[in-house]
Amino acid sequence: MISFVFRLKSRTHFIIKSPVSTKNASFVGAAFRRNQTRQRLGILIVAFSCAFLIIGGRLAQYGIAEPESVGAIGSGTAVASRPDIVDRNGALLATDIDMISLYADPRRIVDADEVVERLASVIPYLDWSETHKRLRSKTAFQWLKRQLTPRQQAEILALGIPGIGFRPEKRRFYPGGVTASHIVGHVNVDNQGLAGMERYLDQQGLADLRLAGMTSDAPLEPVKLSIDLRVQNIVREVVANAMLNYEAEAAGAVILDIETGEVLAMASVPDYDPNEPSRMLPDGSVDKEYEKGWFNRMSNATFEMGSTFKSFTLAMGLDEGKITLNSTVDATRPIQMGGFTIKDFFGKHRVLTIPEVFQYSSNIGTAAVADKVGIEGHQQFLTKLGLLSKMETEMPGVATPTQPKVWKKINSVTISFGHGVATTPLQTAVAAAALINGGSLVQPTFLPRSREQARIVSQTVVKDRTSADMRYLFTWNGLKGSGRGAQVEGFNVGGKTGTADKVINGRYAKTINFNAFVAAFPMDRPQYIVLSIVDAPKTGVHGGRTAASTAAPMIKDIIGRAAPLLGVKPRFGPAETPHMLVNY
Repeated sequence: MISFVFRLKSRTHFIIKSPVSTKNASFVGAAFRRNQTRQRLGILIVAFSCAFLIIGGRLAQYGIAEPESVGAIGSGTAVASRPDIVDRNGALLATDIDMISLYADPRRIVDADEVVERLASVIPYLDWSETHKRLRSKTAFQWLKRQLTPRQQAEILALGIPGIGFRPEKRRFYPGGVTASHIVGHVNVDNQGLAGMERYLDQQGLADLRLAGMTSDAPLEPVKLSIDLRVQNIVREVVANAMLNYEAEAAGAVILDIETGEVLAMASVPDYDPNEPSRMLPDGSVDKEYEKGWFNRMSNATFEMGSTFKSFTLAMGLDEGKITLNSTVDATRPIQMGGFTIKDFFGKHRVLTIPEVFQYSSNIGTAAVADKVGIEGHQQFLTKLGLLSKMETEMPGVATPTQPKVWKKINSVTISFGHGVATTPLQTAVAAAALINGGSLVQPTFLPRSREQARIVSQTVVKDRTSADMRYLFTWNGLKGSGRGAQVEGFNVGGKTGTADKVINGRYAKTINFNAFVAAFPMDRPQYIVLSIVDAPKTGVHGGRTAASTAAPMIKDIIGRAAPLLGVKPRFGPAETPHMLVNY
């Protein structure tokens, strides 16, 4: 600026020619030079004064401004929060905690090799090559390590490395660990929901708000789930013990409120800890076996549910008026059909009543009932119960059932006793609830739902008389049939076992079972459905591998421990025999 002023002055300088004497001319020139010097000094004084004023103003501005976070980029932007997740009683299932992450400004890194070496002394399993690559980047920001511990942050600060800093972040914390991992789900390092109800929350608009920058660090209203954490802990413990004790590939169980469709508890093992969804091996690689625990077999896997389907077949015959509880079927000899032989596992080789078909789990008798209804009616009935279509619920990752492309008579026969159709255990429990609660199909929910709300979304699928008959059959089998292993004194448990040969590579394995048990209690006034599964057990109670020796004892353990927490009062005294059979 000063040089620019001097140039302007030099352009205006000119010599005045006048007829005055030389002496006077010298005097005039000296005066002019003095004036010019004064002007230049004035300009310098003004320029330096302005510069000092600007510097002083900036210093004053910095002095009164709020201090920024040390070593933070974007500290002025609020870190987005997720709402807490709680159970039906307010017990905490998921919450946010404040964390610190490490970043680098590669432009300020002097020696990348030295930085990597020093950071590796603090951060275990640090990827040297990847970190070095980031430190040599031409960008202004690179993440080095997300979500440090306070100790790691303090140790890195003590290293005094220029060009690195810390940024506040949120981390999701699950106090219950594995207890409800498949229901609650988990998030990634950026706090975005990947599974379970965490993903459901993002699908409801939370993720869109985050992308639009419309979230803040302000606490959000907690999201209440339908599960009871106390009962959930019991169910998870029972299925984990069953998998271990029965040497099974997997196990699971679910408890439903038959009136509202609320899921009170659901567990599937193997499972995982949502606080550590991926586990690192000592060599720094990801443990793929551990990540298999993400798979929820109760809602995201389909199985041939075996003889539990006989409940639906007999309900179909009763509802269509093709049979009554007093009807009989001929089960004296196996059925030959399409090159297949349909026989009973424990055949009685005589005429059986309908309760006996249920009690002895007769394939022959059940096939006869399906034949009375017909192929088309059979398919329509199972569709009406929701067993052949994808289940509607909040839980992401729900599997779609499989069925034959074209139903033939042999398909209807095998499906009648649970082979040929694969569905999820959860929707099997939902359909069973409709048979017991008076005939209303209520889609399951993981959020609280009142009975009034349930009536709005429910649909009638069987007659009330059919439901009464099915309660009788469940009670009968609980007292006299395969359900005896699930009976809990005082709680009047009824249900149906299901032992199916497991399908492996498209073929039935005769020595590997998939076992299930669907139960209701208390049968005098049913309130809850409980379904358990055991995949490929090698042993069971008294050495057996059937559902009666594996899945049924699981139900007994669950109901015996959980029923009092659910508010069901035991009734002791002589066991009540189901009402006498009558014609109607």
